[in-house]
Amino acid sequence: MAAERSIITLGGKGSSFSSSSVYKIASGFANVRIDSSATERLSTKPLPLIKRSSFGIPEGFTNEEIRASLVVLLNKLLLSNSSGSVRSVLPVKILEILNSKDETLDFGDEVEVTEGENVVLEKSCASLVGLCSVIDHKATALSRIVDTVAALSCEVTKGDITSFSSLDSGDGFGNKDAISVAGDLKVLLNGSKAVGKVEVEEVSKIPRIHGKFRDVVRSVHSDARVELNSGVIKAGGNSGIGEALGATLSAMLMPIKSLGECSFLRAKLCFESIVNENLRNLLLEKSCVEYENLKSALKFTLVEEDPCRLAHKLNEYLRVVWRIIGLEAATAYFALAGGVLFATKEELKSVDAEKEELKGDKKKKKNEKRTVLGKGTSVIIQFIKDGFVSNEAASGGDQMESLKQCVDQILNIFNPEGNGFDDLLAKVKEIVESNENRRLPKLPKGTRDFAQEKMIIREKAFSIIQNVFKKHGATALDTPVFELRETLMGKYGEDSKLIYDLADQGGELCSLRYDLTVPFARYCAMNGITSFKKYQIAKVYRRDNPSHGRYREFYQCDFDIAGLSEPMGPDFEVVKILTELLDKLEIGDYVVKLNYRKLLDGMLEICGVPAEKFRTICSSIDKLDKQSFEQVKKEMVEEKGLSAEIADRIGSFVKEQGAPMELLTKLREEGSEFLGNKSAKEALDELSIMFEALERSKCSHRVVFDLSLARGLDYYTGVIFEAVCIGAEVGSIAAGGRYDNLIGMFGKEQVPAVGMSLGIERVFNILEKKQKLEEKKTRVVQSTETQVLVSIMEDNKLGEAAELASQLWEADINAEYLVNKRRGKHFDRATSTGSEIPWMVIVGKTELSEGVVTLKKILKGSEEEVPGVPRDSFVAELLKRL
Repeated sequence: MAAERSIITLGGKGSSFSSSSVYKIASGFANVRIDSSATERLSTKPLPLIKRSSFGIPEGFTNEEIRASLVVLLNKLLLSNSSGSVRSVLPVKILEILNSKDETLDFGDEVEVTEGENVVLEKSCASLVGLCSVIDHKATALSRIVDTVAALSCEVTKGDITSFSSLDSGDGFGNKDAISVAGDLKVLLNGSKAVGKVEVEEVSKIPRIHGKFRDVVRSVHSDARVELNSGVIKAGGNSGIGEALGATLSAMLMPIKSLGECSFLRAKLCFESIVNENLRNLLLEKSCVEYENLKSALKFTLVEEDPCRLAHKLNEYLRVVWRIIGLEAATAYFALAGGVLFATKEELKSVDAEKEELKGDKKKKKNEKRTVLGKGTSVIIQFIKDGFVSNEAASGGDQMESLKQCVDQILNIFNPEGNGFDDLLAKVKEIVESNENRRLPKLPKGTRDFAQEKMIIREKAFSIIQNVFKKHGATALDTPVFELRETLMGKYGEDSKLIYDLADQGGELCSLRYDLTVPFARYCAMNGITSFKKYQIAKVYRRDNPSHGRYREFYQCDFDIAGLSEPMGPDFEVVKILTELLDKLEIGDYVVKLNYRKLLDGMLEICGVPAEKFRTICSSIDKLDKQSFEQVKKEMVEEKGLSAEIADRIGSFVKEQGAPMELLTKLREEGSEFLGNKSAKEALDELSIMFEALERSKCSHRVVFDLSLARGLDYYTGVIFEAVCIGAEVGSIAAGGRYDNLIGMFGKEQVPAVGMSLGIERVFNILEKKQKLEEKKTRVVQSTETQVLVSIMEDNKLGEAAELASQLWEADINAEYLVNKRRGKHFDRATSTGSEIPWMVIVGKTELSEGVVTLKKILKGSEEEVPGVPRDSFVAELLKRL
């Protein structure tokens, strides 16, 4: 009994038409009705008529494509009736054709239309928009189904899917569609024991191939949605629709080809897992035929220039890909669930013989357990099983005919025109979006998790940094992670737009801290502090676009000196501390670029920059490490109003850089423009004091005097500097400078201050890369510092473990415990890669009965065993050996 057709209404006020609705009507799954409000708007006046040859639908279209063209034309007529130029005759005629159950779509040789109706017929591109909508619907469904079929093949081939997790690096530059596909696949394969063993290229490429297909489908969907709901404008407003849609459809060709090709190659890998030779050959033959159809169809489609003919051929091309994916689904199904469904007696005997061989070997018998499929894929397998019509012929009669019937049934399930397809699509959607199998949670962009080896590196780095800070007499400070918005605003120049504002909770307006310097200044002002040397290691937040080495949440390690002191003393010390830190962290070769804000101001004054533009021009100069001077010059001239001559003068100065004393001597030579400027001369005199101190402290070789360094933050008033690791593409790794007016912004008294901030996240990136290189040469880094494992080799003996482990903890020995009757579990834990534990305190049945323990050292090359150690002295024995 045929399913009852649904009803789709056109022309209602505020309603929208979708590709899905076009497809349902085109496929005969739905009838059409015109909304009464649209009917009332149709003209009843006698209008001049002209004759034209039918509806202008191209020859060679299938019934589905003709119906799609007609329903889009009907909708365009209703949308374009604002001037009352559309009568009811034409829409009603189209309505009758669409709702007819007659397979022969007869709409006559000629039709009489008004001028307004003729404009719609001529300019609506109804056939192209109709086909585009059908393609949109089918391709959207395919983008969901193909992931499900690929997941089945991943299990058949035992493909390694661990690379899927590496697609999202968290820096904002990952392929979003590939990441989304990988997420859906992980949901479908959640809990699967069949994947993750074999590296298969056809599996590794799934996220990017399928992701690209999703990308082009989204473009088709966007264009189809716009054109379906747009009326026809008489005066040229519809020009270019055909070319635009043709370009969008052309972009689908290669992604569809790659999708079909990748599916065919996965199916080929699955064939060998099917027991029945006839079934295997049948599927291989059908797949090869469709693959040849795919290649030949592509050739014909590529040369098509007419957009309508292109859409027609692309629709057929999509049908071929659907059949290839249906055959991959059938192949994977029979390999996973129907492997012996049609096996001959000889083939079954071979399978039974293999099972007999496994019976004597316990280890192999353990591996004989049925493969556990993913939570999602197992549901799909069951769905296919449930979709089979009774298949009693499988055990007798014409086996080949039964094989063909079963394959055809699966192809029908995966056919978008088949009766059960909507149920399959709903089931896939339910799996991917259900609470039970919801995709694994992910991190916000620009953030990272750290565990095991990475935490060892971080903790070691933090320890080095704290020790250096304390060596220079600093005390620790901690401030809130968020501040009043008014505290932060106006301190960061153009970077203020990167501040994270918190939602108003009905009280104070707050923002996450952008750095640690402004909170420090606020703290000093609030507490009336006029002299303070402090350090702070904490997280800061910036609403930036994440990239390599640039994050939205990251640690800063700050050192600041506030208060009056000898000229340039604190400035020298913070730069010295920075070089100490980078040397001790062993990041490799680096350089500290240094300049003076007063020198910059003097330079801008010499060049003729108005005083009110100093800070904004400094922000432009600060970009010279990332952009060419020509780009910066364009910004200064076109956006900030400088003349080209002034910009060129600035360019001649900012090119100057070199060893501190050498460049300083050059800038102080007789006749230098800097000597005639008060601000610049003061800066050069003060820099000479600092450079001498740096030379005598043996760190000036790390410093470069660079006139292009500007540091865009508004609060800097004196020395500014930043450190860059040579050869590491992570940007600056540390920066700082003098800020004499910042504390005074929050209080009554101006307190001079200078500080530095280490961008520790970028340092970690460098250290982690170094660590990976070292791991290839040496053994892996220990992720724990556990020295002893208390091994209770009996069940239900937690009390024993608690007593012995507590004695070790009280002696400041790093220890863990394990209570398990299985001896192997204890040794697995003690010898696990990256977490090796050198000593075990073993307590088995014998030890329990005698009140003793056995000490066992298990490090390779230095094994040792000490049995019968009394419980009251085992800690002392261990301390002698640790």
